[in-house]
Amino acid sequence: MQGERTEAPGPRRHEVVVVGAGQAGLALGYVLARQGLDFAILERADTIAAAWRGRWDSLTLFTPRRYDSLPGLPFPGDPDGYPGRDEVIAYLERYAETFELPVELSSGVRRLTRENGRFRLELDDDRMLEADQIVVATGPFQAPYVPPLADGLSPEVFQTHSTGYRSPHGVPPGTVLVVGGGNTGFQIAKELSDTHDVHLSVGSRQTPLPQRLLGRDLFWWLTTTRLFSTTVESRLGRRLSQRDALIGSSPREVRRRYGVALAPRAVDASGRIVRFEGGDELAVDAVIWATGYRPEYSWIELPVLRDDGRLRHRRGVTDVSGLYFVGLTWQHTRGSALLGWVREDAEHIAGRIAAFVPTPSAGPVSERM
Repeated sequence: MQGERTEAPGPRRHEVVVVGAGQAGLALGYVLARQGLDFAILERADTIAAAWRGRWDSLTLFTPRRYDSLPGLPFPGDPDGYPGRDEVIAYLERYAETFELPVELSSGVRRLTRENGRFRLELDDDRMLEADQIVVATGPFQAPYVPPLADGLSPEVFQTHSTGYRSPHGVPPGTVLVVGGGNTGFQIAKELSDTHDVHLSVGSRQTPLPQRLLGRDLFWWLTTTRLFSTTVESRLGRRLSQRDALIGSSPREVRRRYGVALAPRAVDASGRIVRFEGGDELAVDAVIWATGYRPEYSWIELPVLRDDGRLRHRRGVTDVSGLYFVGLTWQHTRGSALLGWVREDAEHIAGRIAAFVPTPSAGPVSERM
């Protein structure tokens, strides 16, 4: 990684700039380095793996270590065990160091535009960079989402998004409502159950899948049957991409084994009272919002969004020639945003980068995505 920077007059130029130094940006950097390209990886935070550092202390992956490697470097430890958050952070740091990837920390991008066929990046510290091609690798965990009903709660009620939750010790005693029925909500609810009276609000049901089946890990079955290779463009992939799965958790388990009370979707809040679909109410001392994230692309001043606000791309390739994304949820398969599977999309994007021919035109590619 680079230390102090000395800038020449005018914008610094690269063939490729990657925005984001998480697993997607680092995996892509590995491939670009082997192509011999001149590139830089920009990271807004002052550390690598910032998204992982924002997760709770006891976070454990549901993919075994044998499936968690980025290209070129095996994930250390028992291949059949499940790594924790700190292991992932240490691995990503070592990955960047091992391959001497050109990561520039504290280099947030404020604005991305295109002029005369070249991309221009305006950084938070007012530096300017130019590049022939750009890859956005900021991942799916960008802007934490908290529903508007949170504003109705009294200041006396402790509230935090799951990104602010670290451990039960940081949550005041009493009744805790965890809002969100995904893997994050279930894991946090189970951890809090030892020390708090926990209620879990589940807005939409997800398919529970066991962590192990017939003595094998779930991901062994998913890879062996090639179900994990199902693409989002297939009929099955389109259906699967519309709803996520609960891995290693279920409503029955969290209720019977952990004593967590289940509640339907939270629809309103006032003072210390949260109201749910069907009319039930609960007085709370704390609320953990495990309500996910929203994309944040307002800094990209180029035509990459559909009318409904969703990103327009085909396997990370956008309508804007030379602009790509990597690390998106279901970018191509279910594994696109997961640690050990991002390599496939990284290699695909690297291939498109290698085949790119710069043109003076700033318009979209001729074939619409």
